[in-house]
Amino acid sequence: MNEKDRIINDLVIANRILANENVVDAYGHISIRNPENPNTFFLARSLAPELVTADDIVELDLDGNPVNEESRSLYLERFIHAAILKARPEVLSTVHAHAEDILPYGIANGTPLRPVIHSGSFIGSNVPVWDIADKFGDTNLLVSNMDQADDLAKTLADNNVALMRGHGFASAAKSLIEAVRMAVYLPRNARALSAALQLGGDVKSLSQGEIDARNRGYKPYSPETWRAWEYWATKCGCNHMLVKGDDDSK
Repeated sequence: MNEKDRIINDLVIANRILANENVVDAYGHISIRNPENPNTFFLARSLAPELVTADDIVELDLDGNPVNEESRSLYLERFIHAAILKARPEVLSTVHAHAEDILPYGIANGTPLRPVIHSGSFIGSNVPVWDIADKFGDTNLLVSNMDQADDLAKTLADNNVALMRGHGFASAAKSLIEAVRMAVYLPRNARALSAALQLGGDVKSLSQGEIDARNRGYKPYSPETWRAWEYWATKCGCNHMLVKGDDDSK
């Protein structure tokens, strides 16, 4: 299996994992930059993530246009992925989803989403909130063009996650596995923070040192990371599709 085929195979697994872990449902999507051409990326056609197969993967450019002739419907919000990948050359994978546990933190002013559990360190110390109304007025809250997507990417800046007011989140990661891991633990961290806030008193977030220590030396195919990927893939019935890539720590 060549690198491109492996990436597409893993993207199918990632879609199934995010569906099985309730990060996405009928809506939401994950992308991966093309390893053979950094100016294009792969994303499923407009389809519920749980149903995605390799035949459903489409190659798009960094303006969200299909590279090859495509008659099938595409995700309206494919521009989110295009804009983030264009603005962040080091980013290889992006997720957009509507996980309900994170939504209050994009709505309640003055209550930021902060990392409070060790697996929440992946979201980073700062999670900005993007409000489409600030620049584009009353819309249906969907990111339907590159102007809106570029504005979202500016708010994301060099952070790992940005919340979208009344909508969901967009994230950026340096590998597909890292993107999945962050998307899975983002709502779990939000649930823990919400529960702590209900208890009252001061809530202690992770320090920058704790975040850095947790993420130091991250490798997408390290034993720790692969263990989670293998577990999630097995849970969603994709263990037969697993192909371990090269670990650049060798």
